[in-house]
Amino acid sequence: MRIPPLTLGHALRLLCVALTLTLLAPVGGGILLSAAHAQEAGERQSGGGILRFLFSRRDREPQRRDRVIAPPPETQRRTAPAVRRSQPAPAAPVVPAIEKAEDASRVLVVGDFLAGGLADGLDAAYEQNADVVIVNRTNGSSGLVRDDYYDWPGNIGTLIDEEKPDAVVVMIGSNDRQQMRVDGNREPPRSDAWLKEYERRATALIKTVMDRGLPLIWVGNLPFRPGAMSSDMLAFNDIYRRLVTDAGGEYVDVWDGFVDESGTFATNGPDMNGQPAQLRSSDGINVTRDGRRKIAFYAEKPLNRLFETGSATPGTPGLDGDGLLGGPTHDGSTPAVIDRTAPMALDDLGSDSSGQLLGASFARPSGEARTPAEQLSREGLAPAPTPGRADDFEIRRPGPASAGPDRQSTTAITP
Repeated sequence: MRIPPLTLGHALRLLCVALTLTLLAPVGGGILLSAAHAQEAGERQSGGGILRFLFSRRDREPQRRDRVIAPPPETQRRTAPAVRRSQPAPAAPVVPAIEKAEDASRVLVVGDFLAGGLADGLDAAYEQNADVVIVNRTNGSSGLVRDDYYDWPGNIGTLIDEEKPDAVVVMIGSNDRQQMRVDGNREPPRSDAWLKEYERRATALIKTVMDRGLPLIWVGNLPFRPGAMSSDMLAFNDIYRRLVTDAGGEYVDVWDGFVDESGTFATNGPDMNGQPAQLRSSDGINVTRDGRRKIAFYAEKPLNRLFETGSATPGTPGLDGDGLLGGPTHDGSTPAVIDRTAPMALDDLGSDSSGQLLGASFARPSGEARTPAEQLSREGLAPAPTPGRADDFEIRRPGPASAGPDRQSTTAITP
């Protein structure tokens, strides 16, 4: 291969390049060394390389502009958002207690732990009534079986003498599902000997109250979650109902207020106002505050009738003593006497001594029937149907008249 000869211009350019490189060799080494040291220093300080060293002046300005200056501690405390603390639930409004009157009627409540809840409910019911005082002398673990622990038939007379009540409310029996000592023998619950002795003790309690001339209100037991316990409570309630009714007292049945539609134990149910509420505690035995108030609602009715403290009291405008319309009006005048017919029981139809059916003496009115209604009721003649009305049942109806004068009218047949 043949290399072309160099011209003079090319030779001069190569010579200039060689001289320039020779003269700049020491300076270039220093520059490279300085750049290396600067790069190390830059990496130790804030990272980067030779570019950061060469353009450090331009780098600092944006760094200073982007730097965030923290506010003083006072400003931080002033601008820090307040920590939201949970507010306590508003307390229930406290209703001031009304001072009871000196001649207020006193109600003595006796029995077991359910009677204590009844007393609490009655106390809340008559809290704003100055004419009724509730006296709670219950014993939570007592009953009619363990007379060695507390003898209710023997102690009820002493309690009456101490409290001087105007009425006595009894609720007992929840603790009586246990053996009873009868003539030195331990009898199982609801055996013949057990039932006989149990009725004797209940009768003694009832007799002591009735002999003092006090009204007796006996509240029945509640259902419980254990099925066997509820069965015993039903048996006890039958005994109470029979004994109290025969003695002239009043028995209050609260069973249906604490069961569901099928008649079984219910923890939740309507309260005294009909609102859903929890009536029984989780153990299926004790009663909640709403439940206690509901029991008191049942016992409150006979007490209101006894003390005439209900809404239908004597002197109420428009109401008589029985809470019926017919009492004195607001202007003092006496309204007309309204005769009310007592209802007749379906199983006592023979009580009517007349021997005639209703309507047997009915006589048809005399005179000529003038209106269609009289013709229908007296003669059984229905009015003529109106064409196009629902009672028009004619098959043939007159059709529309033809337009031509010579054509005869036709009738249309309705299917």
